[in-house]
Amino acid sequence: MKLYGSNTSPYVRRLRIWLSDREFTYVNIDIFSSEGRSLLKKKNPTLKIPMFEDGDQVVFDSNVIYRYLEEKFSIPHLTWDQENQLTMINAASDSLIQLLLCDRSNLDTHADIMFFKLQRERLQELFEELDKQVANGLFNNWNYASISLYCLIDWAEFRKLYDLKAFSHINSFHQQHAARPEITATDPRV
Repeated sequence: MKLYGSNTSPYVRRLRIWLSDREFTYVNIDIFSSEGRSLLKKKNPTLKIPMFEDGDQVVFDSNVIYRYLEEKFSIPHLTWDQENQLTMINAASDSLIQLLLCDRSNLDTHADIMFFKLQRERLQELFEELDKQVANGLFNNWNYASISLYCLIDWAEFRKLYDLKAFSHINSFHQQHAARPEITATDPRV
């Protein structure tokens, strides 16, 4: 089994953490270098990470990879509530990635432009809901959804993309798990 990704990707990190007690090879690639782009083009027509190889089977997208691993290791499927949590986490991650790419393209992401306003509105709603769910104990178990939430929070903080200070439950959740060995081993700051 081989996981391709970037050390800084929250989508890749969640899989690295989830797979931390299993044998697999991790291939860190720079998706913006010519070598990294060539590898992506060769293996993944979406030109996105992560991607996963298991023998002849190549799987794209972190959620699809996780579903593949559920079947491979006979792990119970996520509940519908956990699927919804993952959808919210992915939506927040996607909005933050879009804003990061726009910022790196020298666009003013704080401008009064519909695209940026919609992203900021979406993020506010999502973080409010995720904060409520953490407060209600819906992320108490350390599972794929919880790992994904942790990676989102930590990545937003690492990239300084969103001020999460107002979300006390999310911050407590983040602090509670920060010292886990699989978290420190995959820290993108290192």
